Amino acid sequence: ANFVSRQLELRYLQCTCCWRSRVPVAGFETLDAAITSTSVPCKKESMTLDACYTTEQRDTILRLLNTATPSELAGVKLLRGHKSLNIVEYRTKNGPFKTLESVVNVPLLKHKSAVTIFNSILNPVKKEKKVKIQLAKFIRPEVDRSWLEDANSIVSLVCGTNKIAWTHVDRGMTLLDWQWVDCPNFLKGTYMASSYLSDVSVSAVVSLLPSADFYILEKSSISVQNTALFPVMAHMRTVEAMLFALFSKVFFFIICRVLNMMRTAVGRHFGLMVGESRTSGAETVRQLMIESVTHKLPRVNFPPELLVKYRNSFKMGSKRGGEELCDALLQAVAFYELLSGSSS
Repeated sequence: ANFVSRQLELRYLQCTCCWRSRVPVAGFETLDAAITSTSVPCKKESMTLDACYTTEQRDTILRLLNTATPSELAGVKLLRGHKSLNIVEYRTKNGPFKTLESVVNVPLLKHKSAVTIFNSILNPVKKEKKVKIQLAKFIRPEVDRSWLEDANSIVSLVCGTNKIAWTHVDRGMTLLDWQWVDCPNFLKGTYMASSYLSDVSVSAVVSLLPSADFYILEKSSISVQNTALFPVMAHMRTVEAMLFALFSKVFFFIICRVLNMMRTAVGRHFGLMVGESRTSGAETVRQLMIESVTHKLPRVNFPPELLVKYRNSFKMGSKRGGEELCDALLQAVAFYELLSGSSS
């Protein structure tokens, strides 16, 4: 009775070779009639996976499957995750694959997925490099591109825990000004808006800044899991808001003259990212300073007086505002280079 019940539940018979040809079955009592009247012989009835490829193609596929590391296998379509690990585990236990048909013995690999994997090995997908960079990905708020392209100079500002540094760079990548000031009230005791204002105000910072077409403020970011840095982030956002307000008030600029630039965008541009965190840019700045003297067409042109002034500011353990100065300069360079790259 159980046998008859199981047979009645089946509504299709499938070809065990290609698993594509299906024979409709009305019921157990008409099984023989259905097979004889409607079945179509499978054209691939005797064809194995090995017969679908040339000798050279089989050798190429088997060579990769037998020698590639899990990370190399993960670069093949459909072989990420457990599949690549299963292949390595299977060949370690049973020896190298001798036929393509034997690959389907690996867990999670069946005929259909195996064919896709084999074709991906023979015809790997080439990843196209993205040349154009969208401006909206690294600056806020969005402004008309022509305004940015017509800018003759920018001032790049970076706020630290007790300093504000800035860099004035012109369109020709010549450094016009490079300074920092101490802000002693930052993160000292109970937050007082008046204390912050006295450090960021016209008398302390804003009045020292040169005139420029755009003022670029660094937009920092932290992981939501790192709650210990929330006070620092609140500090950064407070200074950022004050600078936006003071620029528009003191210089009579419309708000779009002040822009944010993502810190992570600058880090990725200079290869300073480790995971989602950004490392120090001191070594990169030192290299830019050396190139300014040794290269005919340096990436950044440093005036001699600034080279002398800051030649020792970026050594390990320096307390002379090195990190903020580095970040301000790198942000300015990245701004111009990303702008140029996004228009190519």
